[in-house]
Amino acid sequence: MWMVRAGSHGEEEQQALEKGLVTIGWEGFPNLSNVKSREELQDLYKKIHPDAKKKTVANEVGQIWRFLDNIKVGDLVALPLKLQSAIAIGKIESKYEYREDLGEDIHHTRRVKWLKTIPRISFDQDLLYSFGAFMTVCQIERNDAENRVIALLQGKALPKNEEEIEAGKIDIELASRDQILKFIGQKFKGHDLARLAEAILQAQGYITIRSPAGPDGGVDILAGAGQLGFENPRICVQVKSQSSSIDAPTLRSLQGTMQNFNADQGLLISWGGFTSKAIEESRRSFFKVRLWDSGELLDELLSHFEKLPDSLKAELPLKRIWTLVQEE
Repeated sequence: MWMVRAGSHGEEEQQALEKGLVTIGWEGFPNLSNVKSREELQDLYKKIHPDAKKKTVANEVGQIWRFLDNIKVGDLVALPLKLQSAIAIGKIESKYEYREDLGEDIHHTRRVKWLKTIPRISFDQDLLYSFGAFMTVCQIERNDAENRVIALLQGKALPKNEEEIEAGKIDIELASRDQILKFIGQKFKGHDLARLAEAILQAQGYITIRSPAGPDGGVDILAGAGQLGFENPRICVQVKSQSSSIDAPTLRSLQGTMQNFNADQGLLISWGGFTSKAIEESRRSFFKVRLWDSGELLDELLSHFEKLPDSLKAELPLKRIWTLVQEE
């Protein structure tokens, strides 16, 4: 099983999912279809980057060669997403292909059949450590990773298998976020997630009212601007705490509820994320509806943490720290 990223900021992520492929950077390289050995690739790399350090050459040549040769048709591939708090899992369907029809940033590709997009919260921490490696291309093999991901694709329970990994080999910020999300998922289950969402909205300056636990008539929170909450925007909020992805019908249901409550906008929060159809449909309602998955909920929580009530801060023992950025 392999991990292939789609840009440090997810630049090629949407194309990869829509076109059924994985891609790497290194746009300055020509078509590599005729490169027959790692040594030949290394010679080419040195011609293109004559001033590159020895360690950089070995690192990057190794990654490109894995993409060209080591990855085989039929292998599983994981794409950690930047635009969602999720990881797309697929199966490699072709050898290396050089493409010129996908824009100037996507040339080196392998075709993929995407099988499932799984929320990050569904993976054990040791697998998330592996998916958090700094590499663009790497093999994921620790702790029987392939069989455990196959089990997850089949909806089976994953055996716990925590293992320490050297801090320098992982994205510490991403690992910290994953740990916080795990904690929130355990601490704020069910209707408590709506309580957390309400506190975030209040920290943003909204006046809110939250439905009690039980049947809610399609709305968990009503939020309004202004001193009494009478001003626009008036927002209808629905909170889904289950770990499964929310599909488009739930989004349409919220839009109907917005009309019933005379709301200007709607906010759909899903701890388990959203299907591609729900995300696509939400784009057509950009000025009316927003979607928050667990990652976006965490972003808002961290942005407004200092304004949360002390009682809620006590339930979330978070501390801001500084750490050195690993540049290479």
